[in-house]
Amino acid sequence: MAVERGQSRSDALLRGKAVNTLSAPDRNLATALVLGVLRWQILLDRQLKSFLNRPGARLDAEIRIALRMGAFQLLHLDRIPPRAAIDESVELAKLAGHHFASRMVNAVLRKLTGSSDAMRAEPLEENAAELALAQAHPVWMVERWANFYGLEAARANCHHGQTQPALTVRIKGCDTEAELAQARITLEPAELLTAARKVVAGDVTATAAFREGRVRLQDEGSQLVGEIAGAGNPASVQAILDACAAPGGKTLILGERNPGAQIVACDSSPDRLAQMRSRFAAYQERIECRLADAAMLKEEAVFDIALADVPCSGTGTLGRNPEIRHRLRIADLARQAERQRAILSAALRAVRPGGRVVYSTCSLEPEENQQVVAAVVAEGAEARLVSLETSIHALLDTNVVTGSGANRLRASLTPEGAIRLLPGVFNSDGFYIAMLEKV
Repeated sequence: MAVERGQSRSDALLRGKAVNTLSAPDRNLATALVLGVLRWQILLDRQLKSFLNRPGARLDAEIRIALRMGAFQLLHLDRIPPRAAIDESVELAKLAGHHFASRMVNAVLRKLTGSSDAMRAEPLEENAAELALAQAHPVWMVERWANFYGLEAARANCHHGQTQPALTVRIKGCDTEAELAQARITLEPAELLTAARKVVAGDVTATAAFREGRVRLQDEGSQLVGEIAGAGNPASVQAILDACAAPGGKTLILGERNPGAQIVACDSSPDRLAQMRSRFAAYQERIECRLADAAMLKEEAVFDIALADVPCSGTGTLGRNPEIRHRLRIADLARQAERQRAILSAALRAVRPGGRVVYSTCSLEPEENQQVVAAVVAEGAEARLVSLETSIHALLDTNVVTGSGANRLRASLTPEGAIRLLPGVFNSDGFYIAMLEKV
């Protein structure tokens, strides 16, 4: 209901106190239900509509959600008996005070049960419109991806958005992996980085290594952004700016790769800044946490490196944040791009001549990526776009990326030399990463 009302994000709510007090099985079920319903909502609503006596009638939010939850269990889960799924949905409607409508919930879900085999039939995905419906994405979004990246890449992105993302961690210390194995944590190599692992089994958050910061939860694409920003000659780097730092994982990578540098980590949210301060407690002599709007930074020619991992639409993270597809509108992209240009311009002002700025988003949309970079350079920012091929080579030489990872990253380079991680190709969040050098 909170997500439906636009009050918060599902991932934040699912980490909240109300969910954490549940038993582990109930916590897992709550997560599966919430994320599953949000991922499949567009198709579920279409399927349910055909069983309503008045398909055009507007249902109360509680009834819509009860129907979606019941339909999701009937069509996508195989360990919950149909009767249990129907009865629980009916009870939800009653608990919300909709006793009359609860009978309609019961009738619709029973009809759906009789048609569930047909509903599960392999859907057509031969064009963008069919793909969008089959994989429960907005048509406008899928049409754009098919136009920009091709239908096959759009299909892979959509399928990735319908699955639970792999739990990826960053390992620090050569003995940590063996320690985790003793704690019955099963890991496997990630796609690109030597320090990244995918968690196959076990609760890594219950280990001493996690509590002590020797293993951190962080998407591999996010780790790559920090690695690219932090790569280079550590001896020449004295000051680093992380313009939009929360939650701080990339900041820590910048510090690890540049142990002699002072870092200013900015965020405009007091709550997020407080969380960062707590996270960086062991690094307080090196990392200054600053409450600041990254677009309004006043420093000029102070930093050797700046990372501008800017707020964006998040269309590269639909598997992790499925509600984005229901909230985002095309018109939002222009508003995001305006702020992104302001942040990138401020970051460029803040670095000295010869310094570099890494610009990144977790968006797949050109308006937020290459168009932002091109606009800032065209506005006379005294900067030039630098191909990341050299950075990939440096990361390979220092054993930060694997050989196969380096080859895949080279293949992902855009004509301008930026890296584009498509989620369906790299099995991570989608990212755009570009580097500019101050001239």
